[in-house]
Amino acid sequence: MTYTSESIEKTVELFSSLPTIGRKTAQRLVFHLLRQPDSFVKTFSKSLIELKNNVKYCSTCFNYTEQDPCRICSSAKRDSSVICVVEEPNDVMAIEKTSEYFGLYHVLHGSLNPLEGVTPDQLKIKELLERLQGVNEIILALNPSVEGEVTTQYIAKLVQPLDIKVTRIARGIPVGSDLEFADEATISRAMEGRIIV
Repeated sequence: MTYTSESIEKTVELFSSLPTIGRKTAQRLVFHLLRQPDSFVKTFSKSLIELKNNVKYCSTCFNYTEQDPCRICSSAKRDSSVICVVEEPNDVMAIEKTSEYFGLYHVLHGSLNPLEGVTPDQLKIKELLERLQGVNEIILALNPSVEGEVTTQYIAKLVQPLDIKVTRIARGIPVGSDLEFADEATISRAMEGRIIV
């Protein structure tokens, strides 16, 4: 329903098509942009065009980058004998924020999901296997979902004959949450992954 203007409605539709942006949030964003000076809106739109034109996949790890190879893959300070496998580029950002990991990454760009038609050849699994020369450990840091679990098991099975250590990130109860709200699988994994205090 167009009750203000076609331009507003079109922009609201575009914003609401983004992940986690509902219609009300989209409207707030549009009205916020309308209140900004022209210079801000021009800079904002130019930034989006530059983002699309300049950002590409790293040819080594398939993370988003403007240089190839990316800064992580080309850094002499990173441990090239360890590769952390993640589903999406935002997972790399989440791990990097911890400042606890100093190896390399490999981004699959999804997880196996036969029901949705996502097969191994649609992910960057073949490319991962091609990178394993000189690698001592693969850390599987995939999402704790059925699809993440299937992908973890699939990659572990592929790598097993190569005499490379395969580990997975620990899973358990998030800080600040209550046990009563955790599902059985999460509690079970937390119990299995317990550590000495």
